[in-house]
Amino acid sequence: MEDYIVRATAANGQIRAFAITSANLVETARKHHGASPVMTAALGRLLSGAAMMGVMMKGEKDLLTIQIQCSGPAKGLTVTADAKGNVKGYPSVPDVILPPNANGKLDVGRALGLGVMSVIKDIGMKEPYVGQIELKTGEIAEDLTYYFASSEQIPSSVGLGVLMSKENTVKRSGGFILQLLPFTDEETISRLEDRISQLTSITALLEKGDTPELLLKEVLGEIPFEVTETIPAKFWCGCSKERISKSLATLGKKELDEMIAEGQGIEVKCHFCNTDYTFSADELKEIRN
Repeated sequence: MEDYIVRATAANGQIRAFAITSANLVETARKHHGASPVMTAALGRLLSGAAMMGVMMKGEKDLLTIQIQCSGPAKGLTVTADAKGNVKGYPSVPDVILPPNANGKLDVGRALGLGVMSVIKDIGMKEPYVGQIELKTGEIAEDLTYYFASSEQIPSSVGLGVLMSKENTVKRSGGFILQLLPFTDEETISRLEDRISQLTSITALLEKGDTPELLLKEVLGEIPFEVTETIPAKFWCGCSKERISKSLATLGKKELDEMIAEGQGIEVKCHFCNTDYTFSADELKEIRN
C-alpha cells in the first residue's frame, strides 16, 4: 500500500485532524542510512510528523525543517518536508544500539536524551520563522505536542509510531495530529481528552488498521470526522550532480584551486539520501571557471 496523508475535520469543524501511514518512506530512509531499529524508529517518527506539518503550510514552495540536537547517543536528527507530502531526513548517528525500555519498546527517549528541537519554516518571507523548545521526553510525539502548545499556541495531540519486523525492516509506521480550533466547546474537548487517555500505543493502532482513515477512526472513536483531502507521501531527495555543482561553485576560488591542485578530484555525499557524487579535477576546473 502506498503512503499517504489525510487532512480532515472532526466534531463539525471544531477539530483539525491529520493522519499518515508511512511504512514505505520510513523503510526507504532506513535503507538509505543503514539505520538501526531504534534510530529507524526515531527518524521514522520525525519524518511522519514533519510530513503532516509540511502539508499544513499554504505555499507550494514552503519548506519545513525540524532539527533535533541532543545529548544522547543519537546526537541529532534533521528532516525537511514540503507542502506536497515529500519528506527527507537523516540521523547524525544511524547505528545506535540500545536495549528496549521498561515497556519492551524501542527506547527512542534514551537514544535522544536531553536536547533542543528547532522547527524552521521557510514561507517566502525575508527571514524564516524559527520555533525552539527543549525536549520534554525525547519520544518526539510528546515533544511536538509541546511545540504546538508553546510556540504556536495551538492545543494539539500528536501520536507517532514505528513498528519493526523481526528482520528489522519497517512493518508499520504512521501517526496523527489533532488540533483544537479556538471555538471548540468544552463537551468536545472533554470527549477528545477521554478518548485519547484510553488509547493504547500508536503501533498497536496501526496493527488494527494501517490506513490514515482507520487510524483517525481509532483515535476519534465516536467523534465524527470528514476527510477533506488525500495527499501522497514519499521520501524524496531532490539532490543531483548539477545541484551539487552549483553548491561547489559558491566556494571561493582558493578552495577550488586547492582541490584541483591535489589532482584526485573529490567525492561529495548528500546527507539526506547518502548518494555519492564524484567530481574529477577537470570537472572542478569547469566549475571554477
